[in-house]
Amino acid sequence: MSADQTLAFDPDCHIFTGCGFPAPGLHTFMYEPIATVAGIELTKPMLLAILGSIVVVGFFWAAFRKPKLVPGKLQMVGEAGYDFVRRGIVYEIIGKKDGEKYVPFMVSLFFFVWIMNLWSIIPLAQFPVTSLIAFPAALALIVYVMWISLTFKKHGFVGGWKNIVGYDKSLGPILPLVVVLEFFSNLLIRPFTHAVRLFANMFAGHLLIVMFSLATWYLMNGLGFVYAGASFVMVLVMTAFELFIQAVQAYVFVLLASSYIQGALSEHH
Repeated sequence: MSADQTLAFDPDCHIFTGCGFPAPGLHTFMYEPIATVAGIELTKPMLLAILGSIVVVGFFWAAFRKPKLVPGKLQMVGEAGYDFVRRGIVYEIIGKKDGEKYVPFMVSLFFFVWIMNLWSIIPLAQFPVTSLIAFPAALALIVYVMWISLTFKKHGFVGGWKNIVGYDKSLGPILPLVVVLEFFSNLLIRPFTHAVRLFANMFAGHLLIVMFSLATWYLMNGLGFVYAGASFVMVLVMTAFELFIQAVQAYVFVLLASSYIQGALSEHH
């Protein structure tokens, strides 16, 4: 917890004691460095991201290091997760023939984003790493670079630009307008919205959980206990809802990534 977070929360602050409600804000997402490694200052979100990578790699290594014809429980869970992304996203969007080579990347991306989201409701961690824009932006940039590279590799320099801007002579007089719109949409807006969609959902969800958690504590005084119970119920409801949103946002992020890859491999978007 950062210094700003510590100052923002006073454990003795309750309703009817003269202090105002310690509303959460941007300070909720700010963390002081807790360690320095090779000159790099590590914060809690950075460590959670590293730990998330270890968890994903460790799980799939343990599930598939000694695969059996009759899978055990861990292998069965791993196969179910892998098959969900492969058949439910990649095959559906890119197709079986072209999509098979991208399955490992999409599986890794899905489970990495999911665990980064999931930290929000895990005790001691209690922070969704993707609520910091730098992390979704970095993942969106990887997808963006892959999309651009595949587009020009598949279609060549001229064909690649035609693919990006949706060039089609049959559009007639509206072709220039379409080219301009597609250019800005694909090259500028696409990576921005890809990152912000994930960031905004995780940011808002975490802020709501923190707000109702603080409200529960703040109202625990006198008649405020009645409202503290209602606030605590909202914490449980928002946590359950956040579990759903975390999985959905990982799904949507990979779904869009697959859609971009499919667009790079096809003649037109």
